[in-house]
Amino acid sequence: MIPALDGGATIAGTIAAVSDEADEVVVSDGGSTDATCAIAAGLGARSIVAARGRGEQIAAGVAASTGDWLLLLHADTRLDPGWREEASWFMGARSDRAAYFRFALDSADIRARRIEQLVAWRCRRFGLPYGDQGLLISRCLLARLGGVRPLPLMEDVDLVRRIGRTRLVALDSRAVTSAARWERQGWRRRSARNLLCLTLYFAGVPPRVLRRLYG
Repeated sequence: MIPALDGGATIAGTIAAVSDEADEVVVSDGGSTDATCAIAAGLGARSIVAARGRGEQIAAGVAASTGDWLLLLHADTRLDPGWREEASWFMGARSDRAAYFRFALDSADIRARRIEQLVAWRCRRFGLPYGDQGLLISRCLLARLGGVRPLPLMEDVDLVRRIGRTRLVALDSRAVTSAARWERQGWRRRSARNLLCLTLYFAGVPPRVLRRLYG
């Protein structure tokens, strides 16, 4: 399930990486003005229209999908070849847990490697994978947790906190995310903004306010 908004530059790679292995691919579009939906349809994915906002879009996509297992994946993230074998092992073993993939950026810049290391540390230390690492979760577990809340931002942090670190499993396959935002906004600036948003969220600032800051 892929929430998307003007993701035409990247969504083809996202869909292509999973379409041969997934039973269905649902794109939940928040009102794209580019070719996102046309690209998705051309690759065999099913597009639905949802209210803009990742939480709203993911919840709508979950409702529109039919599988017992759900893979929540950002439109600028693609999974490495071989992910399905590892995912199949996990799905056959632990329906009471959720899994996430190893974060990577599609840049050769040394600063990308440092960010990847920091993300790996954050996941180990605090059990806080973000949505750009993908999330593999059974429909039953998601329902028991109350589903995906309709938040415009931090819906991923909200969900993994409800899952709890003891029920999160790190998979070794990479989720390779576009580095465009870091390259466009500056590596330190983008990383600092992400950290600031997370800190303010934990301090109780509403996600609708954080959405304006996130950019």
